[in-house]
Amino acid sequence: MAHDSTCIERDFKQMNGKKNRKKLKQKDSQLVIRINGEERNHFIGLCEQLDTSAAREIRRFIRSFVSKNDHSDDT
Repeated sequence: MAHDSTCIERDFKQMNGKKNRKKLKQKDSQLVIRINGEERNHFIGLCEQLDTSAAREIRRFIRSFVSKNDHSDDT
């Protein structure tokens, strides 16, 4: 059963919308930190065991920290 042109157009718009959202959240900055080598290696090892990356976990921590502590909307 073939898609009609309306379905194809809708699917294209949905796919294109996802691409545009990704561009808005594009990673365009770096954060350089100095930490103890043993801690770093332990962290990297744990991330590998958990099938994740150190960068992903640091980004997750930052988002969580900001969400929990950003009170800029409070009056």
